Amino acid sequence: MDSIIELTNINKIYGKRVKTQVLNNINLSIDEGSFNSIIGESGSGKTSLLNIIGMLDKPTSGQVEMAGKRIDKMSRRSLASIRNKEIGFVFQFHYLLPEFNAIENVLMPQTIRSLFCGRKTRERAKELLELVGLSAFKQKKVYDLSGGEQQRVAIARSLMNNPKIILADEPTGNLDSHASESIYNIFRDINKRLGTTFIVITHDERIAIKTDRVIEIKDGIITS
Repeated sequence: MDSIIELTNINKIYGKRVKTQVLNNINLSIDEGSFNSIIGESGSGKTSLLNIIGMLDKPTSGQVEMAGKRIDKMSRRSLASIRNKEIGFVFQFHYLLPEFNAIENVLMPQTIRSLFCGRKTRERAKELLELVGLSAFKQKKVYDLSGGEQQRVAIARSLMNNPKIILADEPTGNLDSHASESIYNIFRDINKRLGTTFIVITHDERIAIKTDRVIEIKDGIITS
């Protein structure tokens, strides 16, 4: 299986006067189409690692490749373009826009790319809401949805531009066990049906043990 992400000797240091090293010589390869979890205690470097994979931050040193293309030296504009096209993000807090309904939130990544959303684009948004089990909720405002339903809208939104990779940072952190299981099942279905690569940060061991690969990080070092 080909790798879609390659990290080589990644170091991340914050601060100028007082320096704090949060990632220490990270080497990591993520296979295309795989389902991965990242676990570790708070402050271990999980989110910093995910931010570098997702091009939201650059390493202090080291090399980042996506699908064989070096990205850590790219301009901000180029990185923003790749993020919008190739990567979907799901966060612990869904960051939906409350003044819009469910389908309008799902359309947002496409709206950012092009102010005009045609019939095919809206049909895709409807299909994605159906995929996450919310076809009947497309006209509902965000504040009329439960926490689990809001997170499913966020998942549909992350898929709008047909990304190769989904990065999820504690996506079930604010959900009960039933809703967490539902979100995991949706992720798995997308992974199998669309071949999307998943990298999920989680504190939930019930979720982590179900993934194909568990990456454990401690004090900025991958331990297993």
